[in-house]
Amino acid sequence: MNDGKKIVLIIGAGPAGLSAAWRLLRDAPETYTPVIVESLDCVGGISCTKEYHGNRIDMGGHRFFTKNPEVESEWLSFQPGLFKSRNRVSRIYFNSKLFDYPITLSVSTIKQLGYHKAVQAGLSYLRSSVTKRKELTLEDFYINRFGKVLYELFFEKYTEKLWGVHPNVISPDWGEQRVRGLSLAGAIAAFFTSSQKRGDQRKIETSLAEQFYYPHFGPGQYWELLSRSIVDNQGSVLLNSEVIQLGLYRENDSSHYRVTYVRIKDIANDCTYIIEPDVVISSMPIKDLIQAMDGEVSSEIRSLANDLPYRDFLTVGLLVRELKVNEQTSGEIRDCWIYIQEPDIRMGRIQIFNNWSSGMVARPSDTVWLGLEYFCSEGDELWSMSDEDMIAYACEELHRMGIINPNDVLDATVERVKKAYPAYFGSYEHFDEIRRFLNKIDNLYCVGRNGQHRYNNMDHSMLTSFEAIRVLLSETSDKTTVWNINTEPKYHEE
Repeated sequence: MNDGKKIVLIIGAGPAGLSAAWRLLRDAPETYTPVIVESLDCVGGISCTKEYHGNRIDMGGHRFFTKNPEVESEWLSFQPGLFKSRNRVSRIYFNSKLFDYPITLSVSTIKQLGYHKAVQAGLSYLRSSVTKRKELTLEDFYINRFGKVLYELFFEKYTEKLWGVHPNVISPDWGEQRVRGLSLAGAIAAFFTSSQKRGDQRKIETSLAEQFYYPHFGPGQYWELLSRSIVDNQGSVLLNSEVIQLGLYRENDSSHYRVTYVRIKDIANDCTYIIEPDVVISSMPIKDLIQAMDGEVSSEIRSLANDLPYRDFLTVGLLVRELKVNEQTSGEIRDCWIYIQEPDIRMGRIQIFNNWSSGMVARPSDTVWLGLEYFCSEGDELWSMSDEDMIAYACEELHRMGIINPNDVLDATVERVKKAYPAYFGSYEHFDEIRRFLNKIDNLYCVGRNGQHRYNNMDHSMLTSFEAIRVLLSETSDKTTVWNINTEPKYHEE
């Protein structure tokens, strides 16, 4: 299997896992053999692209945008011409109107809010600029940057819809990672600046970036090609292969551990087998990773890991003849996605795949292919709906918003994703204890979104793997730099 080389078992074939294998084959092909195991039947993780009757679903809206030259070079040099530059357009649907995103007190916003409410929002923002709240929660974080009025109008209910809990119980860490540089002042400045028009995207906040890269057939196209290249270069990618047990070994006089074996279930053939790796790189959810460990794991660590919260989501793929238009859309809806802020609508976001790439739609000239996203938790009412009922529910909400005519619906499907978003409440406040334990497992490296329980984008997930390979090859035991990816103050995302 490995011709005397050391086996690096990589758990998960998402952006982090695939990037780790590819970088290992580039930097140490004579020493290590990467073996990727993936529980799903496709690669790309949450960044995969699903196909249904010739139409493609991007599971979450994945822009290829980065401020990191190493990642950008990795993308653009892999297969020249694969990525096309796209323009980002996104808005907020609120009070039956479409507002610019990110929200600003522009003339358009003032007109749609009404003069009285706009004045209230402006005064509220000025108060927040003078008197800052101590940032103990995500609610404090947003109010400090937008004022209480805009927070209540455009952030509070959507955030609660996304996470299933109120922002006043969510750690501000989420804001620090995702929108730390975004504020009303910053959004207004970007509205008037010319840097975006010059295409100087690295100088602005990621949330304000107007352009991004995107493969013709969606993000999954890149990850599928990368997976094939890994196999072509003597790596292995094993799909339908679920990690169910990791054996830990600790010397009696040591506080450190090693993973000595990994038991894997072959889902397709309903059997199990064992791999004895030299190194393990894991992007599987930490909750599942620790629960699968066989060895000396304290009850406290197991309990903390078991209580780490996640948010799942589902997407209704909906094919329609056309979208209804009004004076705001000028006869055409150009948005890549629309955030749904209406408190009585459970839908979180609408993706319009035609505006991402014509390759996402089987017949882009005479049909519109939508992704209707719902945030939920595995086992709850939305998650448990039959596909038929979920499609009917989504169509009813779109009709109520005045976006489609039900008679224009041509086809539909439902895709569900477990543990899509690691959450920042529950036992998350004790995450440092979990991380200290994981760092004591000498041959284990945790990477990616779920592997670090951090809401990373694709580029940051890739960077955690790049850094893990650097640390592995340097033969140091300090994994601090791997965990520190996406903590630098200059990088932001919505």
